[in-house]
Amino acid sequence: MTRIAVCPGSFDPITYGHLDIIRRGAKVFDEIYVVVLSNSAKKPLFTMEERIALIQEVTKDIPNVKVDTFNGLLVDYAQSVNANAIIRGLRAVSDFEYEMQITSMNRVLNESIETFFIMTNNQYSFLSSSIVKEVAKYDGNISELVPKEVEKALKGKFND
Repeated sequence: MTRIAVCPGSFDPITYGHLDIIRRGAKVFDEIYVVVLSNSAKKPLFTMEERIALIQEVTKDIPNVKVDTFNGLLVDYAQSVNANAIIRGLRAVSDFEYEMQITSMNRVLNESIETFFIMTNNQYSFLSSSIVKEVAKYDGNISELVPKEVEKALKGKFND
């Protein structure tokens, strides 16, 4: 049986924290679908196409990662790719309450899909896409927070 997992997020932009979770998940699962979800509560800096291209570029060395997009319920997407797991990264205790609510709802919608929480590496526990965008906006050094492709793309957004 192939172990397939979905790793969802808005990835606006993808950070080393996201990559940490994706790489570690890729060691456990046969296939990982990194799925860019549309979040109506957020106004993204990067288009869906830009986010997908950046994720594809920075995960090209992870052979069992596929990048996709979906608009709808995550459990419906997971079922459509025969995934039996969802991977979620946790940075701090503050993430847990929100993630527990989402996981509980997903279990109500489809109890056959398990959620696995991966604690991010301590060096990324403070990191979020929002923080990266704020620092990049004011031309701060983000080289230790995102891959060089993402750093270049952010500079392109804020220096135009």
